Amino acid sequence: MVQLSDKNIGVNKSTSQLRARRIGVETQHEHVVFMREDCHVCKSEGFSVPARVLLTRGIKTQTARLMHVKNGLLENGEIGLAEITWQALDAHEGGHIGVSHPQPLASFHQVRGKVYGKRLDAASASAIIEDIVAKRYSDVELAAFITACSARALNHDEIVALTHAMVQSGDQLSWGRQPIVDKHCVGGLPGNRTTPIVVAIVAAAGLIIPKTSSRAITSPAGTADTMETLAPVSLSVEQMQRVVKAEGGCIAWGGAVRLSPADDTLIRVERALDLDSEGQLIASVLSKKIAAGSTHVVIDIPVGPTAKVRSTQKAEHLAKSLTAVANTFGLKTSIIISDGLQPVGRGIGPALEARDVLAVLQNKTDAPQDLRSRSILLAGAILELGELAHVGAGIRLAEEVLENGNAWTKFQRICAAQGGMREPPTAPHTFTVEAEHAAQVLEIDNRKLAKAAKLAGAPDAKAAGITMHVRLGDVLTSGQPVFTLHTESLGEMDYAREYVNSNPDIIKFAVVT
Repeated sequence: MVQLSDKNIGVNKSTSQLRARRIGVETQHEHVVFMREDCHVCKSEGFSVPARVLLTRGIKTQTARLMHVKNGLLENGEIGLAEITWQALDAHEGGHIGVSHPQPLASFHQVRGKVYGKRLDAASASAIIEDIVAKRYSDVELAAFITACSARALNHDEIVALTHAMVQSGDQLSWGRQPIVDKHCVGGLPGNRTTPIVVAIVAAAGLIIPKTSSRAITSPAGTADTMETLAPVSLSVEQMQRVVKAEGGCIAWGGAVRLSPADDTLIRVERALDLDSEGQLIASVLSKKIAAGSTHVVIDIPVGPTAKVRSTQKAEHLAKSLTAVANTFGLKTSIIISDGLQPVGRGIGPALEARDVLAVLQNKTDAPQDLRSRSILLAGAILELGELAHVGAGIRLAEEVLENGNAWTKFQRICAAQGGMREPPTAPHTFTVEAEHAAQVLEIDNRKLAKAAKLAGAPDAKAAGITMHVRLGDVLTSGQPVFTLHTESLGEMDYAREYVNSNPDIIKFAVVT
């Protein structure tokens, strides 16, 4: 019997070649290529929209989504590359690009299984995350995975498997000592920008806190967005290690240091879908902490009817799950369930929140006291968890470090080490919403405020957002400022004002007679 092999039967493993053309199309994070509808390669290979194609240039490969053009944009034998795809392949004009069918995305079978209720195991979670990191998943496929994990809640074993896969998919830091401390807030509370203050206090007190932070998911600003208005945050692993060695702490964007790299891809799609499921939230938080080499972490869970976590019961369930998964990885945690009834500080949006942070660190008399106290509470919990302060003594130590100016000095040094401190930008356009009658503030809708700030342009427009002038319980006179919109363009101001006008219940009042 003759044994057939690829060599025996003459299988052609070569790919069809087309000439590269840079067409200047921005597709953000999705790899896209354009081919003529009548292209001989499309016909011979049977490529139809929206097919996935494998692109090859030398040793570089990239999977991309195919789009057709009828005529005019491309000549026969050309393939048009979106900017992100052009850069990924390091292509040059007129150079040859190989085009072929990619291998089937086998891990997506596990996603389909999850849709129908099948549990993820370690192997399937690893395969999915590996393909996500390799950018083999389209945005549609990513959305399916995120939605499946939201609709079919992940159990403990699935969260552990997903967390482990996310840790293993990227770099892992080791600092050669313990404790390495960190903090995280699950989010959902506008203006809650405690991290820069906490890092400055904790590092000034003598603990090591290499803080990696995310950009916004569904909020008007993430810590990385806010910190970026004060200093560079896109640090490499080497830069991050240098800053931490010099100053004991840093505040870096996690996506730049490739810690749990799947997380930022998932966050981007979660933001578009406005979804942030409990299981993926836990995997996201803990994978970043474990990969960063943290050994002790304080986690803040704000609770309120319009926060991300809406009830104490749900907060306690999340705290229990976070602790159980963290224990599996040997990570010590302290969970704080905090007040999430209203925004923290005055600013909502990167630059506006940065100004609040500076006011607290500089001990200004007009600094937002709620942001100050919340930061001291969290810093105190870290100092106790890291055994630098006895139980019950952490808050006082944190206060001392802030009040004596050591935290402000440390923050300036961290900013300088990360590339230099800078002034947050100011928006050219503002509009203040005023009270129509004498009234008392009864309720503040965090979600609607966040949406108004996003319509104003935050977080992409760094100076955009909202400045709050009131807090729960305040009694206002007619014409007194309630909040101010900040935008970088008049068009965004129109969007934000239209939303505010059509949602008068963003802040609920009781009329005072």
